[in-house]
Amino acid sequence: MKRKTVFLCRQCGYEAPKWLGRCPDCGAWNQMEEESASPPTRPAAGWYPPAQPLSALRASDETTRLLTGISELDRVLGGGLVPGSLVLLGGDPGIGKSTLVLQAAQGLGVAGKKVLYASGEESPAQLSLRARRLGVDAPGLYVLAETDLGALEEETSRLKPEVLVIDSIQTVKCPGLSSTAGSVSQLKESTDVLLRLAKRQGVSVLIIGHVTKEGLLAGPRLLEHMVDCVLYFEGERQQGGRLLRAVKNRFGATHEVGIFTMESGGLCSVPNPSEWLLAQRHEHAAGSVVTAALEGTRPLLLEVQALVTPCRYGNPRRMSTGLDLNRVSLILAVLERHAGIQILDCDVFVNVVGGVRLQEPAADLAIAVSLVSSFRNRPVDANTLFFGEVGLAGELRGIPFPEQRLYEGARLGFSRAVLPRHSLTALRERTGLETLGATTLQQALDLGG
Repeated sequence: MKRKTVFLCRQCGYEAPKWLGRCPDCGAWNQMEEESASPPTRPAAGWYPPAQPLSALRASDETTRLLTGISELDRVLGGGLVPGSLVLLGGDPGIGKSTLVLQAAQGLGVAGKKVLYASGEESPAQLSLRARRLGVDAPGLYVLAETDLGALEEETSRLKPEVLVIDSIQTVKCPGLSSTAGSVSQLKESTDVLLRLAKRQGVSVLIIGHVTKEGLLAGPRLLEHMVDCVLYFEGERQQGGRLLRAVKNRFGATHEVGIFTMESGGLCSVPNPSEWLLAQRHEHAAGSVVTAALEGTRPLLLEVQALVTPCRYGNPRRMSTGLDLNRVSLILAVLERHAGIQILDCDVFVNVVGGVRLQEPAADLAIAVSLVSSFRNRPVDANTLFFGEVGLAGELRGIPFPEQRLYEGARLGFSRAVLPRHSLTALRERTGLETLGATTLQQALDLGG
């Protein structure tokens, strides 16, 4: 059967019979790429299992997960790798994805699991040098330098590993397609083959995908809906901190975060992230405020810094790191309208220390207090926590799980906390902190000094 030529959008994967200057689906210009579509193949008879009634299925709640030996990675995965799952690990080039996966393979190998590490970017000798530097020498770890997907399937069927690592998906090439590795059709077809391999043989497949300059995972973000779990490895290469987030997880929570530090011997888990994030805090600096945030089930104490300076030009500047800039602008407007703080005509810079991204509304109060502290050049009490959501009317709204946040603050030596009165009345246990409730933003600023 003769192959037909189609054009695929590199951004969204839209398929068109002819070249188009602009994609009709996502609107991107000059992103159509010519591909040779292979004719559909009929699956072998008896490949698919027969349908079963749902009542006859017995899903085990005690599924044996594969522990990697890296506590932070196991936490984000929901307790370890699930057999037969397909996990996608994305991040910028050079951030440490291959290092994390190789250390995880070491932990699995030490636990007696068989791991096949398929590297398309390094030769076996190069991989051996990196493994020696990281202290990786597990007997159950096998290395294969191959990019042909057919060869990977054959070796997996022969070796029968519990875990298969693909480093990276951009280098894998499906022999049935004529396009180059890393193209839209290759990414989709290769991931689909690996997905069927994982489900059919019960092997956990961990694939690495790079993030491009446009911030897209594995080229276009075509793979996230195909896999069971999507992890993002974030951080600055010039800094030692690394964050691992789960944005999709069919077998666990999607709001967990793992924190690592990059050392000379590889990545190290941070067992006490709150203490690590506040280690270099200047307690008597104006604009420095500590808040208690929840990342999944883990409470984190984070330092929010603000710098407010007079505007030297016509348009005041607004910059934020780790926070939504629109949320900062909203809080600035509420401060001027309901607290009488004339701050909109100043340059404003807000930062969350440690490279953490604060997304929950509970950080609103800490942002407001840090802005006022910097504007007045008056430090706040270094032993006080601030958390609560700020409404457009200047009111403070309750936030979930205040006890966990207060317990974390008491564990690290904080003595006071300012929070919404609604959350204060919902407390069921004593937490060891002096708690001060406020109903409005103005009251919280007065309590915070």
